[in-house]
Amino acid sequence: MRVIAVIPTLNEVQTVGEVVKGSLKFVDDVLVVDGGSEDDTCKVAVSTGARCVCVGRVGKGIAVRYAIATAEADVLVFIDGDGSHDPGDIPLLLEPIIRGEADLVIGSRLSGGSDELQDGRGHLIRALGTRALQALVNARFRTRLTDIQNGFRAVQTQVARNLGLGERGFCVDQEMSLRCLRKGYPVANVPSHEFHRRYGKSHLNLWTAWPRFVWNAIALLFGPQSNDHDNRHEKDRQSWGLL
Repeated sequence: MRVIAVIPTLNEVQTVGEVVKGSLKFVDDVLVVDGGSEDDTCKVAVSTGARCVCVGRVGKGIAVRYAIATAEADVLVFIDGDGSHDPGDIPLLLEPIIRGEADLVIGSRLSGGSDELQDGRGHLIRALGTRALQALVNARFRTRLTDIQNGFRAVQTQVARNLGLGERGFCVDQEMSLRCLRKGYPVANVPSHEFHRRYGKSHLNLWTAWPRFVWNAIALLFGPQSNDHDNRHEKDRQSWGLL
């Protein structure tokens, strides 16, 4: 089983090298998909053993979709480049996939703890929203998941390609989880602690992003089942000159 770690980055020069080196202990290759960093993020990533591709400032969703469309791997592990995820937890993410118990495995901040979700009013609102959404998801799909939003996750590459992901921004993590559940792919959680990012500020602006999160969740939880998005992966591959 070939595993590639994917690190979407934007100005993560202070931390990306450590994340690359930590990830390489558990995967076959590391792909950094950069969103147009103005620092030496890509230079540091390459010097520590990663491949780096710049897709420009087009959003995390595009970075995730690029990796899904291009990576030659059986399993993709997505991990943030800001040091908030522990690469040492990668084997925990892979284990349910190796055992054939899940196609998507997400690090759970509820069972593993989160520094980010307990810090400040904005993060409190985010935490409450996350739990409310999780309750709706479990009721809708009759699951007992604890976290579908965390970007630290492992997914079967072919499954990811079958989802027809279309989000361009941070909602892509939510979209991936909900589309897996809608299509009947087994989803699992494993405990994983989320740390404070080491340097800089989060690229997620909760106050401008939340309407998209809410709309996306409602559409995927209660909207009609449709095959409209099934050809998006092929369109992505075509747009990047892969067909």
